[in-house]
Amino acid sequence: MSRMKTFLIYVLILVGFIIFSEFLINVSLNSSYHQIGRKDNLDQVTVYQAEATKVNARIKGTITNDAENPINKKYVRIDIYSERDVNVGTKYIDVENLEVGSKEEFALYFKAEDVGYYEVSYADEKTTEELDLLPGDLTRSQIVVATLLTMLIFW
Repeated sequence: MSRMKTFLIYVLILVGFIIFSEFLINVSLNSSYHQIGRKDNLDQVTVYQAEATKVNARIKGTITNDAENPINKKYVRIDIYSERDVNVGTKYIDVENLEVGSKEEFALYFKAEDVGYYEVSYADEKTTEELDLLPGDLTRSQIVVATLLTMLIFW
């Protein structure tokens, strides 16, 4: 019985360490992001999160195709610039099939160094090469499954 209690204590310490380290990792990663600016005035594209670190950036928002001011282009073009006004990259979001009166959420995660600001515009065709997107944030269920699988591997 004493051996089972010791084993249970070790398991609880391991689980506590995993939870604590995951919390510290998420806090430190999120604190390294800083806000980036926007240099356009398109009302149809609303960005509610635009942040960057030294090497990564993320932009989240919504595109609204309202009846008063419809989008009549095929793509929403997002240009990423450095602090020195150098174009770091471009990403296109397809809005050709977006119906009038509907909204579309978008989230871009990309690798780009020294991002200072971004600019949103419309385009009929892709004229430049796009940035490679990074995988998005993991959901809570994906994190739990990955943690359980990792624990099974080391068991």
